[in-house]
Amino acid sequence: MIKPSSVKFISQELEETFESLQEKDFIKKSIRRAIEDLKQNAFCGIQVPKKLFPNEYIIKFKINNLWKYDLPNGWRLLYTITVENEVELISAILEWFNHKDYERKFKY
Repeated sequence: MIKPSSVKFISQELEETFESLQEKDFIKKSIRRAIEDLKQNAFCGIQVPKKLFPNEYIIKFKINNLWKYDLPNGWRLLYTITVENEVELISAILEWFNHKDYERKFKY
């Protein structure tokens, strides 16, 4: 199922963190590519089973779905999909981190 979406950061602080990355930083380039992919298809990531959702995401962001987008070098981008005005999909970026921090967050 291919569904285009708008892409936003879950908070102004997260967007500012992204913007503060150096332009040549591979992670900034990778996130930009992920954003373009999400604009084309909100469902291009891998859906995370609900039983694996970190409690902090449920409490802080009140999510009911969670998706993982694999970035290069073992980095991960996490996002949730919401609906605005009952028609427009929004892919909201929650966080990105390296594989070690991802495993810690998900208690692998």
